[in-house]
Amino acid sequence: MSTADLPVLGQSETFAERADAAHNRRRILAAAAKLFAAPPAGGVTMDAVARAAGVGRATLYRRYPDVASLALALLDEHERRLQEQILRGDPPLGPGAPPAERLGAFYAAMVTLLEEHAPLLLGAEVGRSRFAPGSYRFWSSHVRVLLVAAGTTDPEPLVDLLLAPLAPEVYLHQRHERGYTTERIVAALTRLAEGVLGPVTSQR
Repeated sequence: MSTADLPVLGQSETFAERADAAHNRRRILAAAAKLFAAPPAGGVTMDAVARAAGVGRATLYRRYPDVASLALALLDEHERRLQEQILRGDPPLGPGAPPAERLGAFYAAMVTLLEEHAPLLLGAEVGRSRFAPGSYRFWSSHVRVLLVAAGTTDPEPLVDLLLAPLAPEVYLHQRHERGYTTERIVAALTRLAEGVLGPVTSQR
């Protein structure tokens, strides 16, 4: 399977939505976005979202069963745009560059996503739920394709290992506990890409 075989998040998710349901959805997501943006990261609760949105618990739970589903809904648009760039964008993030350069560009793009939306990612990726969203399957497929293109022997075990540094708790620890800059993190991830797939001759 190639990366291009996977659908971009949300591209087939079209359904009729009643006006009142759409209104409630917008209120819920707007309230959740504000709560996720406020510290502490990962401290959002369903009760807090219901209160901030001014909706009943039943209304909230009918559409979003937990905090992770709320975070995933908010992340969907950001991740969909990144997936589109990987599938059809300019190299090195998009097709046409050597595997090592594409992995380096993917790391840089993910660092940007983490920097801008780490609290959302932290809310969506708790424990084993990190591996459940369609986005993780997409990122896995993309990394697997790059490993295969580079002629890597037994690429499967490497896929999760190469994605592990992008876990939001790892990123937040490096940024706020270690005090590393985004540039320093990207440089380290680029060295990782070079070590696995060969020299990266250009960087974003």
